[in-house]
Parts: sequence; structure tokens; C-alpha cells
Amino acid sequence: MRNGAEIATSRPNTELNLESLQAVATAFLVLFCIVGMALWGLPYYYDFMVQQFGWTRAQVTSGNALSKLVIGPLFGFIAGWMVDRFGPRKLMMVGIVMAGAALVGLGSVSTLGMFYFFYMLNALGYVCGGPLPIQVLLSRRFTASRGKAMGIAYLGIGLGGAVVPWISHALVQLWGWQAALRALGLLIVAIALPAAFFTKDPPRPGDASQQKENGTPAKLPESRRAFLTLPFFLLTIGSMFSIGAVSGTQQNLKLFLSLDLHIAQNEATRVLSLVLACSIAGRLLMGWLADRFPKKYVMLLIYLLVAGAIPLLLAGRSETNLYTFAAVFGIRWAGIT
Repeated sequence: MRNGAEIATSRPNTELNLESLQAVATAFLVLFCIVGMALWGLPYYYDFMVQQFGWTRAQVTSGNALSKLVIGPLFGFIAGWMVDRFGPRKLMMVGIVMAGAALVGLGSVSTLGMFYFFYMLNALGYVCGGPLPIQVLLSRRFTASRGKAMGIAYLGIGLGGAVVPWISHALVQLWGWQAALRALGLLIVAIALPAAFFTKDPPRPGDASQQKENGTPAKLPESRRAFLTLPFFLLTIGSMFSIGAVSGTQQNLKLFLSLDLHIAQNEATRVLSLVLACSIAGRLLMGWLADRFPKKYVMLLIYLLVAGAIPLLLAGRSETNLYTFAAVFGIRWAGIT
């Protein structure tokens, strides 16, 4: 008679069915569009806005900051309630349409007020169609293979961010930056919306007894105590500053390359694309390191890369400095995100 381990290993993997594979593909494409293209693609157009409208750098980059400060607190919990109430599929579809409409609108504005409005719409599209419903979609589909499914889906962010500068550069050369931004918004809807439409909502989670059998019981008292510890406080502070450095650098990178270093658009495109391409390798590398070394040492390495990458931009405009920065910044970026 076989023991329990032998029986467990002989069971077929019920997670690997057509609907689950379709969910992973949908998650990949949606993150490719909502985060990689809509979120990380917008800074490519900042220098065009500054030059055409006379806006300051602070004004064009503050759209991202203001949208996060307003949309996150106001709609984060609402989106969480909606995904539980209506399922991730419907929320994703709404978010995709909003993100695409936001880029179409940003390609048509000429006033700061409308610029901020559509930037907030883009942030709302991110909240409704981005990581939140994706995590629900995959976590309800997968248990044993959840990490692999999430990893494959989140590679879409790096790939989308790596290709969007080239797509934008080609579209700008053809039609100008405003028409290019509108076309990018339509492209996002054309790619992501059918994928979300044809996927199916996962089954809803069972009751608490089923979750306990699956090995995921809630331990609320322990979780509450963790929030009061010094390591948690230090981790929060370190993550806040590190993520701030990542976001701030990325938001200003195209402006710095184009307006300060005066490099050509095609060269700036290569640098921006290399950052996101290296983030793909960075995700794999940091995951490998985290499985083999204490997590705190991996995080210290990430923070050291944070401190060491940005000064490379100030060392001169040589291709060696720019591409070294892009590689280090991309690897470190993936470790944080």
C-alpha cells in the first residue's frame, strides 16, 4: 500500500487546465498593457509636452504623484470591495477601458487641468485593471503553482515596458507625439480587452475550514503584532525611500536624457527600453538569490544598487555610463517591485 506522499505525487495537477492557462495568459497581457505600456510608457512623452506646451518638469511629473495620492487612498478599498463583489474579470475590463481612454485623452489635451484629469483616469485604470484583480484571478486559480503563475504574469510588466519606447518612437516618427499617444491607448484596449473578455472568473474561495485544509489559515493576532515591531518599521521606511528613488528616477529619466543631455530620441529610446529589459533579468536574479540567501542580505544588495545606479547618470553622457546605469537600475528596479 502506498503512503500519503506517494499518493499525493501520483495525483494529476488539476491546476494545469485550459482555463487556468488562459488566466495566466490574460494576466500577462493585461499587465503588459496596463502597467508596462500605460504606466511606464507615459514618461516617454513628457519632454514633448514640456517643449510644446511650455509646462515645467514639476508639472508634468506631478501628474503621477497626484494621481497616486488621490486615487490610491480613495479607490483602493473600493476596488477591493468590487473585485470581491463582481469578480476580477469585470473589474479588469473596466480598468482596461479607462487606461486606454486616459492615453487617448492625454494625447488630445492642451491644458494642465485636463492633463491631471486624464492622468488620474489612468491611475484609476491601474487600480481597477492592474495587479489587484490579477492577483485575485491567479490566487483563486492556483495553489501549488501560484508563485510560478504570478512570476509569468509579472514578466508582462518588464516586457511591456521594454517594447513601449520602441512602439512610441515608431509612432511618433509617423504621426507626431499626440497621435502616437492616442494610438497607444487604442492599442492597449485592442490587446488587453479581448483577453479579459474571453477569460472566466475563478471560483470564489471556500469557507474558513477549507482554507485551513489548504494550509492557509489566517493568523490575525500574529499579523497585528508584526506591525508594531521595529524591523517592520525599518522595512517600511527603507521600502518607501527606495521605491521613491525608483519612481522619481523613472519619471524624470526621459526628461533628463532629452532636455539636459540633449541625446537623440532613438538613443533615449534604447536606454529606456534597456532599463525595463534588465528588469526582467533582475526579477529572475533576485528571486534566485532570495531562495538561497537570507532575505535581509538580498534587500541590502538591492538598496546598495539603488544608491549606486543613479550617480552614473551624473558621470557624463557616454554610452558606457548610460547603458551601465540602465542595466544596474533595471536589475535593482525589479528587486524592489
